Amino acid sequence: MLTYVLITAARNEEKLIGNTLQCVVEQTARPRKWIVASDGSTDRTDQIVREYASRHDWIELLSIPDGGTRDFASKVRAFNAAYEKMRGLEYDIIGNLDADLTFDKDYLAYLVNQFSLCSNLGVAGTPYVEDSAVTYDYRFTNIEHVAGGCQLFRRACYEAIGGLPQIKAGGEDFVAVTTARMLGWRTRSFPEKHFVHHRKMSTAGTSVLKAKRNDGRNDYLCGNHPLWQFSRALYQLGKKPRAAGGLMLLYGYLEASFRREPRPITAELMAFIRREQMARLKSIFGKLLGSQPEVAGKPLPVSGGSPAGKPGTR
Repeated sequence: MLTYVLITAARNEEKLIGNTLQCVVEQTARPRKWIVASDGSTDRTDQIVREYASRHDWIELLSIPDGGTRDFASKVRAFNAAYEKMRGLEYDIIGNLDADLTFDKDYLAYLVNQFSLCSNLGVAGTPYVEDSAVTYDYRFTNIEHVAGGCQLFRRACYEAIGGLPQIKAGGEDFVAVTTARMLGWRTRSFPEKHFVHHRKMSTAGTSVLKAKRNDGRNDYLCGNHPLWQFSRALYQLGKKPRAAGGLMLLYGYLEASFRREPRPITAELMAFIRREQMARLKSIFGKLLGSQPEVAGKPLPVSGGSPAGKPGTR
């Protein structure tokens, strides 16, 4: 079986990190190493991690001094500090794991095994559950997207994309996965499994509506096509919070657009993102009109060869 390591960037997660620690300890296939990078935590996060590390020598706490800000760039800096400590260690897969998740005992073994089945699989993950409901509807959601809460990267893929980008507003997980596809790697969410996210995505330290506005702004920064964003906001109108969530998602996007905020991605990546999104819109409307068959469950090939650097279809 392929070997894997995990990195978790955590800040003031005392209420939830204990469940995640226990969940990983109980996995049927444990990581070779797991570094929890505590990014200036002022609560009991460090103490809880130390307690587990004292009983499991493959768990390590990396305490990082408080930089004074809580944003996604600081999260990536904490992740990178842990990644540097992994240098010289032999492993095949590296996982980016949030500190507020739980999952089945064979969850990580299942994901690692997918890399054995497909030699060109670069990034793997699963859908996630919030409020007792699976978040993704694969009639509309791209099965090649991998949620940032738990992303497993083939080591060669992670090195090829240059790791997680430091983007203050967020979206580093999206950029990493999409860059992998642009370079020819396969990326995939496997709906046979899921993880439970115990705090709504992007709501740490903010309200749900403000988080939607931030998501819209981040969608602009990450290069979303205007037609895609309008369709995304329209879809969100039917999800909680009803109507307001979709409107705030569109407002955040338009606000950043009117301000012409600089995008932290390359023109090449933005063009690739927009090609994928237009292809997705065509596919979605084809399914809604009944002109295209459902293909969300199509399995990956057993062998995919090595990346050829050709754009894939999202």
